[in-house]
Amino acid sequence: MTAPEFSRIERVDTIGAEPRAVTIDADAAERTALARRFDLVAIDRLTGTFTLRRDAAGIVAEGRVQAAVTQACSITGDPIAATVDEPVALRFVEASESGVDEVELADGDLDVIACDGGAIDLGETASETMALALDPFPRGPGAEAALRDAGVLSEEEAGPFGALAALKDKLAGR
Repeated sequence: MTAPEFSRIERVDTIGAEPRAVTIDADAAERTALARRFDLVAIDRLTGTFTLRRDAAGIVAEGRVQAAVTQACSITGDPIAATVDEPVALRFVEASESGVDEVELADGDLDVIACDGGAIDLGETASETMALALDPFPRGPGAEAALRDAGVLSEEEAGPFGALAALKDKLAGR
């Protein structure tokens, strides 16, 4: 397995009960590699600020991931600027202690991530958080016109009310 493009390892044995602040920034080469991985035009900035602490159940990481990226419009391919400012609240547990594969979380619960080898990777955490926060099908200002020009109906035109409107127009034309 290859190392992630943006890796910032924190050894679990260096994290105590007292909160410790950690800030990470992806450099230009890391951002370029991540843009390729996540099929983005560019990543101009990727920063993670975390507070780490140990509790009885594992390592708690809370903070924010902030990014400035350029995505391609899913219709036209035109570049679209996007920003991410996403809160992070995770609990890292040893892989053998992670338990059930799927668990229903209450509002106050932290997402649980299994870790191996006595380390957590805050860079990969920030990268995945950024990717999940982005619109998977971004649309730029020219998207609607491009769809219309290609003959694609809007949701209003294609839905049941669009069919009724077309029927009404047809009946009115008699």
